[in-house]
Amino acid sequence: MTNVGKLERVELREIWKHEEYDFSSWLAQEDNLTLLGDTVGLDICLIERESSVGGYSVDIYAEEQGTGKKIIIENQLEFTNHDHLGKIITYASGKDAKYIIWIVKQARDEHRQAVEWLNAHTDSEINFFLLEIELWRIGDSLPAPKFNVVERPNDWVKEEKKSSSEMTERGKFCVNYWESFRTHAAAHPIFTKEFKLRRAHKDSWFDIAIGKSNCYISINVQPSKSTVDIGLYIPDDKKYYAELSAQSEEIAAMFDCPLEWREASKACRILTTKNIDPTKEENLPVIFDWYMSLAPIFKKITRL
Repeated sequence: MTNVGKLERVELREIWKHEEYDFSSWLAQEDNLTLLGDTVGLDICLIERESSVGGYSVDIYAEEQGTGKKIIIENQLEFTNHDHLGKIITYASGKDAKYIIWIVKQARDEHRQAVEWLNAHTDSEINFFLLEIELWRIGDSLPAPKFNVVERPNDWVKEEKKSSSEMTERGKFCVNYWESFRTHAAAHPIFTKEFKLRRAHKDSWFDIAIGKSNCYISINVQPSKSTVDIGLYIPDDKKYYAELSAQSEEIAAMFDCPLEWREASKACRILTTKNIDPTKEENLPVIFDWYMSLAPIFKKITRL
């Protein structure tokens, strides 16, 4: 007879005594923001904890990887209340957030309805999420968190399905390409321990967070040009780009391939390109190994 364990609910305050010092500190860790992001369908990159908004502070201030859209996360390890509902609106305004995530122990019906109303009556770019968090364990195992979505934007699922059904051939290629890359990388635990990979998507670029809010690694595929590239992407920090440019000779010596420095009106890139056909199956392991060999070097230059 096969023995199986029994799931047991764990009280949140048994593990996280204090919202700010315990829960927010836990949630701000990259792995846990990834878990939250997988639940709501966002790639969340931390900017700072306890970020000031006037005389108050939001628990977690973050952004969506790749778009830079701002995210606020307010934690409440209790039943929802009017005070926190008012706070999330204040924080969203103060930070010009596009995504507002309210994490609670349990949502009262009136607050669930309020979040539903906000999603229905605010601009389509503003998105409110209400989540309940639970902790579960089996026997003597470590407690495991589980996020449950109570409310989310009305058209969130519909738009995802729509975008999938209307995906172009290029988009389908990119989804398969990035999924193949993720599978290839999963066989290299040293790489996946250092870099957390986002979900496959239909764009030609694939961003990799490196623990900094002002830059990230961007890998790209251009099937029509038979090229791929990888580099450091700096969305909006000309000063930081200039600091790296001043060390260009030292940085170039870290690579065995030529680097290209691109400075545009807003975003800047430091990258290298490889001429190879990404549509040929036999080339994929070569390309993916090339990405994986260069990513740690690009991350290293941000530590100079």
